[in-house]
Amino acid sequence: METAATLPFEREHPLRMPARLRELQSRGPVHLVLTPVGDPAWLVTDYAEVKRLLASDKIGRSHPDPANAARIGESALVSGPLGDYETEEADSARTRALLQPHFSPKRIRELKVRVEALTTELMDTLAAAPHPVDLIETLALPLPILVVCELLGVPYDDREEFRSWIHAVADVTDRPASERALGELVAYGQRLVARKHREPGDDITSRLCATDGVDDDEVALLTMALLFAGFETTSVHIGLGMLLFLVNTDQWERITAEPARVTQAVDELIRATPGPAGGDIPRYAREDIRIGGVTIRKGDLVLLDNGAANRDPAAFPDPDRFDVARQAGGHLSFGHGRHYCIGAPLAKVELEVVFAQLASRFPGIRLAVPVDDLRMRHNTQTGGLLELPVTW
Repeated sequence: METAATLPFEREHPLRMPARLRELQSRGPVHLVLTPVGDPAWLVTDYAEVKRLLASDKIGRSHPDPANAARIGESALVSGPLGDYETEEADSARTRALLQPHFSPKRIRELKVRVEALTTELMDTLAAAPHPVDLIETLALPLPILVVCELLGVPYDDREEFRSWIHAVADVTDRPASERALGELVAYGQRLVARKHREPGDDITSRLCATDGVDDDEVALLTMALLFAGFETTSVHIGLGMLLFLVNTDQWERITAEPARVTQAVDELIRATPGPAGGDIPRYAREDIRIGGVTIRKGDLVLLDNGAANRDPAAFPDPDRFDVARQAGGHLSFGHGRHYCIGAPLAKVELEVVFAQLASRFPGIRLAVPVDDLRMRHNTQTGGLLELPVTW
């Protein structure tokens, strides 16, 4: 058996798959690793196996003994087991049933109009800003926050408060701070629910408050879960996606010349955007699983690396090439099967609108610093750029 590698893997370039991860992927589909907190885990890097496990009932997010389960970090929300082991499947089905109507194709079409207006406002601010401009702070962070505030009926004026809580909750290095922030976030959700009972609006929180059989605590938890999930990953994709275009200038020129290609380009951008350096979907085996000659035991931590899967040459020829003409719709960035991300259509709309407007209004945009000077976030599971200075 190979010696266990220790996560996270060193990333030589913000857009490249770590060399150690590529080496492991070339050896087989599953590998014994140690998480950053020293716990053993199985890292799955093969596209076919990641896809199969995402749709399987042999793994889950919960654990029968959560206090002693292996962890990937110190975050109170994303690093260890979640949910009730006995009722996980039923709970997940109930949550999807409650939320699916709010992400229907009709609702997404309605939201797109608002996303376009919000993006235009941010583009106006971007155009007036002195150079160089940090695209993370002026666009990649505020747009998803504006959209999720609109969706949930959360006051935008509260953004700095809940943004700081969300970053702290996601911190994989500081358990006490993450736990405190999670408590603050849940308390905020409870105050929001109380406000929506007094002053309902046209938003998900208000509609959930009026849903039979859903109590206030459940509404608060659902709303804050959506708030947490609603901007972090989209923000990362805007930042790293723009960097992909800035480094691959021929692809940027292609979508500025052919704006209709943006929708297809977004799927390729999502596929090619690197995930965390080693396994960003933690799950636990609910029974023994045999993969590639290895037996994963019930209760073991399984890390599904959809970033590696999206760059598996068996699924995507020449996978490290960013090509906006590629048919990349089979990527696993939003999961697969019955646990496919419920907010994926909205995230894609945001990305399509952002890159369409950037291509239209800033065709000459370019990096203002060398790529090697860019800094990555290392204390959260989603990663991403700390800043992206640009000029035009």
